Amino acid sequence: MMRLATTEQIFGPQGVRPPWDLRTALERGVRPAVCFQNPDDVVKDPHLTFRDKREILSSWASDASAVQDEPRLRWLLGTIEPVPLHEVLAALKRLDSMEAGHDKRTH
Repeated sequence: MMRLATTEQIFGPQGVRPPWDLRTALERGVRPAVCFQNPDDVVKDPHLTFRDKREILSSWASDASAVQDEPRLRWLLGTIEPVPLHEVLAALKRLDSMEAGHDKRTH
């Protein structure tokens, strides 16, 4: 089976299946960052929860995703190319603002 994931669908031998949450995708061995070109794609994705977005962006910002000999770059498994760490941190900051605004509207 080809394991290709977007937040909208997972392709398998039976075709397209309905969306799963990030946890289910990870349990099935699907790389969560496939199809995300940059951190903004994660922030803008309407199918991910705030928690899922934070989890992906935090993995991207992690030293484990640092490019060898290029500490200012991060390359998350499943992404096409490395991105500057400052872009990942900026996306996390925007996510914080969005989540804070969401919490104010729900209370």
